[in-house]
Amino acid sequence: MKKPTIGFIGLGMMGAAMVQCLQKKGYQVNVIANRSRTQIDKAVERGAIEMKTTSSLTKASDIIMLCMDTSASVEKRIYGDDGILNALDNSQIVIDFGTSLPESTKKISSDIHNKGGAFLDAPLGRTPAHAVDGLLNIMCSGDKAAFDQVKPILNDLGENIFYLGASGSGHAIKLINNFFGMTLASAMSEAFAMGDKAGIDRQKLYEVMSAGPLHSMMMDLVKAYAVDGDISKLEFSVKNASKDVGYVLSMTENMEFQSFIAPATANLLSQATEAGYGENDVPAILDYLNSKNKAA
Repeated sequence: MKKPTIGFIGLGMMGAAMVQCLQKKGYQVNVIANRSRTQIDKAVERGAIEMKTTSSLTKASDIIMLCMDTSASVEKRIYGDDGILNALDNSQIVIDFGTSLPESTKKISSDIHNKGGAFLDAPLGRTPAHAVDGLLNIMCSGDKAAFDQVKPILNDLGENIFYLGASGSGHAIKLINNFFGMTLASAMSEAFAMGDKAGIDRQKLYEVMSAGPLHSMMMDLVKAYAVDGDISKLEFSVKNASKDVGYVLSMTENMEFQSFIAPATANLLSQATEAGYGENDVPAILDYLNSKNKAA
């Protein structure tokens, strides 16, 4: 049975890894340049077809996948004269793999449904290294019939596939997940910085904290940098973390939920980004905190 043709928009680190995985699994992939040609050229060398416009990519693809940085970027590709929406026919499915605002997702889903297509929000867990090997966690919501149709493709991309219900649920859960994860990373970074100020050896602090119920994978990822000097264990930039937790604040405001913790995490990440740490991975929050506190 012939595999569907995939149109993929957004070949950053994660998107490029996903395209590589799809190509290894035998899918024909159409791609379009966004900010950089490096990953586009690599995908074309492996057999992808480069399209010059969003509308031409849409018309030539059975399923359109986006892995963009912001909701604004997704909306730019959906709407407008050259957007996906204008080029859709009534048999296509659009999937947003990025981390987007649920309210934006619901609007896009409704507009695509009214055009006769289907839209799924399917944010991701794990890293580009997992993506290359088809081992992502995929949090999918939206049109159930469309989910059932693309499930074999999602199985090729991910190890754990979740169907989460109505449109926007996937993005809401992803934001809650990232809020929790970045709060843990921020708290552990501050614990190390506090220990530095008190003159406590980081390894000893970690041994005590990890011996009890506080121990977690996130603790170990921050410790890898704080103690072992390896920042690569948590490859997620401070800038992206700040964006995601900022989206959490927008989401909670929209649903009239008063958050007490998310604003503090958002404030720390925003300050670190403004101080020049935005391109660094999240464990570098420790360096920002120490710069503010002049650790011993």
